[in-house]
Amino acid sequence: MTANVIRMIGHATAKPTTTPQDLAALEAHQTAENALSMALHYLRASACNIPGASRKAVQALSALNNLQALAPAGAGACDQINGRA
Repeated sequence: MTANVIRMIGHATAKPTTTPQDLAALEAHQTAENALSMALHYLRASACNIPGASRKAVQALSALNNLQALAPAGAGACDQINGRA
């Protein structure tokens, strides 16, 4: 019994290029997300570590400012991270 093979002929897709700016934006996004997560963790804990939550909130704001500085004019930071800028 022979197998039917359908050969697909198409154009090779170009690999997306990742620039250092893209990596910096991704790192800033991850830093902000992690800091906010830790701030919530500190607030939800039974001891309610408000000073720790405040420090993490400041770290998150700093990361968000870095992310905003990396974004091109007229584009949202999420567009840049998701490759739509």
